[in-house]
Amino acid sequence: MVSYTSNSVSAVFAMCRYALFFVVTIVALSRADNAESGLKVEKMYMPEVCDVRSKKGDQLTMHYTGTLQDGSKFDSRRAGNILLVDFSEINGKFKGTGFCPLDRDQPFTFQLGVGQVIKGWDQGLLDMCVGEKRRLMIPPELGYGEKGAGNVIPGGATLTFEVELMNISDSPPTANVFKEIDADKDNQLSREEVSDYLRKQVIEAEQAGASENEDVKKMLADHDKLVEEIFQHEDKDKNGFISHDEFSGPKHDEL
Repeated sequence: MVSYTSNSVSAVFAMCRYALFFVVTIVALSRADNAESGLKVEKMYMPEVCDVRSKKGDQLTMHYTGTLQDGSKFDSRRAGNILLVDFSEINGKFKGTGFCPLDRDQPFTFQLGVGQVIKGWDQGLLDMCVGEKRRLMIPPELGYGEKGAGNVIPGGATLTFEVELMNISDSPPTANVFKEIDADKDNQLSREEVSDYLRKQVIEAEQAGASENEDVKKMLADHDKLVEEIFQHEDKDKNGFISHDEFSGPKHDEL
């Protein structure tokens, strides 16, 4: 679900997913308010037995329905009609930049707490039981910010999601995107390294069959701007490099 976040990326497809996931997520975050308050979580149903609760790093499988403040539905993975943020698929639009109308009735699977979904999901789905149902009321700073997303979610929108946790499982190891970007292995990322990596991944996405995807085209056209937005968000000390600690994309703790 939830994608790229906020006002508000493994074969060629996997590489493209992680690269575009990183780029889209960081750009969305850089456009969002940094405040992290206002999330409301209502427990609608609790199962009698709860042997395992969700935690950061778990792979969750969910049913959900998303609505705007006026009650209009913008996303669903029950009898769904829109792909909101599924980074595991590269045939739709990438999260944070647009939506792809789809008819989907299968649940949505993602890894919790690693930025694959909006902050409101990463925070609001912790400590959840299989079979539990919740209602999340997510303020814009934990959703898609003041920019919104595509033509579906307006800027500044408060989102409501009714979610049901279907399954909890261990997630496969994540890619070490930091290491992949760090071409000279000096444990920091320069603008040139980020630029080269981004260009390579977008070109591979094109070669993998995404050449008609408008988001891929836009990333190529706005390449330099995207690099600067990434640095605005990631380069916390503004020294012109992104350190391992500063980097918020997929990475391993060991250097």
